[in-house]
Amino acid sequence: MDEILTTVQEDIHYRFRQVKLLELALSHSSWANERGCPAESNERLEFLGDAVLELCVSQESYLRYPDADEGLLTKVRSRLVKTATLAEVARSLGLDRSLCLGRGEETQGGRERDSLLADALEALFGAVFLDGGFDAARELVLRLIGPRFPGTAAAPPAKDYKSRLQEITQETHRERPRYILAESSGPEHSKVFAVEAVLPDGARFRAEAGSLKKAEQAAAALALASLRPKSAG
Repeated sequence: MDEILTTVQEDIHYRFRQVKLLELALSHSSWANERGCPAESNERLEFLGDAVLELCVSQESYLRYPDADEGLLTKVRSRLVKTATLAEVARSLGLDRSLCLGRGEETQGGRERDSLLADALEALFGAVFLDGGFDAARELVLRLIGPRFPGTAAAPPAKDYKSRLQEITQETHRERPRYILAESSGPEHSKVFAVEAVLPDGARFRAEAGSLKKAEQAAAALALASLRPKSAG
């Protein structure tokens, strides 16, 4: 265990004054329960670290993107603190190999579980916060999460029209829309494609574009526009 604790400290570039906090951060509840010490798991540290992480990312987002409104800042933060992102960071640190797991959790593939790894990383942030204060925790968060901040606080790309239309028709009719090539015209180097989007209720929406894919998207956009007032409620 001592070797693992030393390796983790070297990997995060932080030396604990209270190494017990690091040991606690690496102790999953399954491990603590098997030892008969359920209180000695990383769950409380994870609770604290979650708040520390959100504050650090919120502060950095506020400073990095002075022109972004609250909605965009929230989207940036959500992408950075989501489970998949944190699990990826945890793996890059080797936390999947450093965690203390109970036998049952081990055999069920706990070391590969994103939620477990994300919790462990948050527990690590909580441990550093208790050991070295907010500045130390913020420095660690930014070292690990900082490279993942987007260059601008742009909203994530919206789903394409065809995907959005399919979601609606599957929800309302349990069927997908169909796309029919009505005609194509013009010389080979500048063809125009006419496509009809046919909804499960029989409604048709026709659009033209310079490629088949663009024509399908345009037809789907027309269909969505007609459905929007109905689906808004």
